[in-house]
Amino acid sequence: MNHLKFNIVGQGHSTVEINRLIIAGWAGRNIEAIEEHIKELEEIGVKRPNSVPCFYQVSAHLLATDQNMQVIEKNSSGEVECVLINSDQGLLVGIGSDHTDRKVESYSVAVSKQMCSKPVSQNVWLYAEVADHWDELIMRSYRTINGQKELYQEGQTASLLPIPQLIHKLTQSDVFPTNTAMFCGTQAVLTEIAHGDEFHFELHDPILNRSLLHHYSVTVLDMVE
Repeated sequence: MNHLKFNIVGQGHSTVEINRLIIAGWAGRNIEAIEEHIKELEEIGVKRPNSVPCFYQVSAHLLATDQNMQVIEKNSSGEVECVLINSDQGLLVGIGSDHTDRKVESYSVAVSKQMCSKPVSQNVWLYAEVADHWDELIMRSYRTINGQKELYQEGQTASLLPIPQLIHKLTQSDVFPTNTAMFCGTQAVLTEIAHGDEFHFELHDPILNRSLLHHYSVTVLDMVE
């Protein structure tokens, strides 16, 4: 199990026990946008899924609020995603990155999801506070390479499956499982999918005029001969 402390904005702190971590893949609402993302991944050798959306379960310990991760080689990159978290205070939403090893992904998406930490913001919102204007939220990520920061992804949550529909596809019910966190799908990249030294990401709410922010650096480990 994994215990993480979150700051529920306006509500105080909450320590949440996460026993199950789910990554929702190809969770777009628009079939053309799904096809675009599939083609992006095909260009780096990733096989197309048999059906969409897909749900990958990975180790709960991969979910972390840390601001640094360690990887073996420069073969990985982040993907901005909203993250649902079940807590004693209700369903929470944070912003995270499904950081994935692209080299491994070329032969096994499921294994690639297990290779890297899954950063998530320590600040979160109650889902109930944004449910009525969910489609207005904006997701962004920035990638830094050699000190140069560039916009990497940007799009509205309206491009992804609505949260109730995604939950139903996962559980065949309207209830999100206890002690569970789920990454809810990403946006197409604005440039090529590639390694970055840092990733910054944001979930912006233009209705309530607030944002969730998080960032992390990526350290490539020295190879031991």
